[in-house]
Amino acid sequence: MAQDYVFEPPQRASVAVAGSSQWFPVRRIYCVGRNYAEHVREMGNDPDKSVPFFFGKPADAVAESGASIPYPASTGNFHHEIELVVAIGKGGSNVAVDKALDHVWGYGVGIDLTQRDLQAAAKSAGRPWDMAKGFDQSAPIAPLSAVADCGHLAKGRIWLAVDGEIRQDADINQMIWSVPEIISALSAQISLRPGDLIMTGTPQGVGAILPGQAIAGGIDGLLNINVQITAA
Repeated sequence: MAQDYVFEPPQRASVAVAGSSQWFPVRRIYCVGRNYAEHVREMGNDPDKSVPFFFGKPADAVAESGASIPYPASTGNFHHEIELVVAIGKGGSNVAVDKALDHVWGYGVGIDLTQRDLQAAAKSAGRPWDMAKGFDQSAPIAPLSAVADCGHLAKGRIWLAVDGEIRQDADINQMIWSVPEIISALSAQISLRPGDLIMTGTPQGVGAILPGQAIAGGIDGLLNINVQITAA
């Protein structure tokens, strides 16, 4: 029997698929914290003591490449974090590391936009990061590439530029936790489902962005991402 909603449900969040008219439906967005040693250090933490931990963004925080993203009125310290995005096409729980890549549909380039001052205040008060990480359009993601087209990515340059100036420049092989290890660790805590996205952490070089600035980023073998920061 068809469900009778009190109002029309919102449109399903989705990400474009490279070279196709299809879209990847988004169920949840999981993010890995502290997954590049130099970034862990620049944030004042010890990478030798890091274990994989996760936080989330709402599915509808997704924004398309080419989007104009307003500078959030609630922050005075708005940061970029370039990341490899893993798109899950097969669900599962307690996935073994050696079977984890079987669950990957594809990969993409994303930016974890962060209200750093709100995050710092939440950390100091022992509170959640939701408002620092999960605000509107906080997860711009470039069109996803299917594994059949790009293969599984374990190395390759990852970079981000602001107004043409390189800010972040590293290799995804510098991740502390590999994609299979991330999938295995996350699936031990929740059941992964098709449509889940995993943002795998950012390398060093995160920094502030301002209204009027253009952000570009990329990972070898994937489509680049471009967004424009506009006034609040």
